[in-house]
Amino acid sequence: MSQDTLFDKVWDLHRVASLPGGSDQLFIGLHLIHEVTSPQAFGALKDKNLKVKFPNRTVATVDHIVPTDNQSRPFKDNLAEQMIKTLEKNCLQHKIRFFNIGSGNQGIVHVVAPEIGLTQPGMTIACGDSHTSTHGAFGSIAFGIGTSQVRDVLATQTIAMNKLKVRQIWCDNKLSKGVYAKDLVLHIINQLGVKAGVGFAYEFAGPAIDALSIEERMTICNMSIEGGARCGYINPDEKTFSYIKNKLCAPKNEDWDKALLWWKSLKSDENSIYDDVIKLDASKIEPTVTWGITPGQSLGINQKIPLLYELSPNDQFIAEEAYEYMGFKPGQSIKDTPVNVCFIGSCTNGRISDLRIAAKVLKDKKVSEKVKAFVVPGSEKVAIEAKKEGLDKIFKDSGFQWREPGCSMCLAMNSDKLIGNQVSASSSNRNFKGRQGSPSGRTLLMSPAMVAAAAINGKVSDVREFISQ
Repeated sequence: MSQDTLFDKVWDLHRVASLPGGSDQLFIGLHLIHEVTSPQAFGALKDKNLKVKFPNRTVATVDHIVPTDNQSRPFKDNLAEQMIKTLEKNCLQHKIRFFNIGSGNQGIVHVVAPEIGLTQPGMTIACGDSHTSTHGAFGSIAFGIGTSQVRDVLATQTIAMNKLKVRQIWCDNKLSKGVYAKDLVLHIINQLGVKAGVGFAYEFAGPAIDALSIEERMTICNMSIEGGARCGYINPDEKTFSYIKNKLCAPKNEDWDKALLWWKSLKSDENSIYDDVIKLDASKIEPTVTWGITPGQSLGINQKIPLLYELSPNDQFIAEEAYEYMGFKPGQSIKDTPVNVCFIGSCTNGRISDLRIAAKVLKDKKVSEKVKAFVVPGSEKVAIEAKKEGLDKIFKDSGFQWREPGCSMCLAMNSDKLIGNQVSASSSNRNFKGRQGSPSGRTLLMSPAMVAAAAINGKVSDVREFISQ
């Protein structure tokens, strides 16, 4: 088993007890909740006449079901209105901090927590959402949990888990121009497979990771779960500390000095032992696009969709399903595939840096008449900053619709949905069948910059053609 990694250190610090059967009872430092996976958990507490153990360690926001075109209350969707009302009631009853619409801090849970300084190194973080792994970008270990575990954390501030193995993914060199964190993580998932991470925590390391901004690191960790890993993390460094400093919930004054001293001790040792180590050359990665129905079915913009015999026997069955569903032929190029909808947003790529990159591509250009394009800021803070910088104007002038914060078309638990078998160029995290709201809708995952390029040309394009050398 691994030894002296950041994961081992944080796990050991939060272990409350070793349980019969081999699992550990783990204390959860920060519990994030939203409107989708919490109602049944609160209902279970009520049934057992239990209270929230440490309400100050739980923070709520609303994101999945909120409409992005018109957020006036009551929502047009009755179910969505019921869900937000239930969350409001539960937070009020249990004295839980709730960032509601109009608070200035509402947004996608995995965007909100880091941007206000709730997410910090050395923490254990849990949320009823699979992409909780995002928070590992700060040197925390963060897990997505199910509704029954949401109940457990509310009632006890702990969960029972088996300790994970640790795989280090070492990324040499640096990403080239026009290649972003999204391309890197799609490449990693493609190389390792969507099930390779089962039973593992992924530690992302190496020069290419060090060179990434904190928001890019969040993109990498966000999609750890798409490679099967329960969590992904990056050792904290000066970039991490600078990002957190002066945030709303960050330690202040003497507390900051104490926290910083502790955070600097929380990293994998030079002689750490890993259960597995994978090495790759980040400089060889090109803009990457998914072609199939899992995030692992991706390829570089200039590559061709693989022939069946080129794939491992384990991948051939899902590939045949993907060919049929997506309407692609083995051996065809992904480049120039026509797209109908272009979506920029989600907990993967809805941050201010994502919007800046996409806006740079779009400036003084127009979206194809064949395309419906819209951008959804990841939070109210992102929207405010984007407007301050004039990014919203660049998007609107190009032909993009500017929306209000929320999860939007990432999973379509709102009014933002594909229609029929439309093809979506999306900066989100999953391309599963029906993921974006239509049972026959087709999703191509790519970076926000690549989505912008696709919107301009009306087809999958190489964003490097839009970037001046």
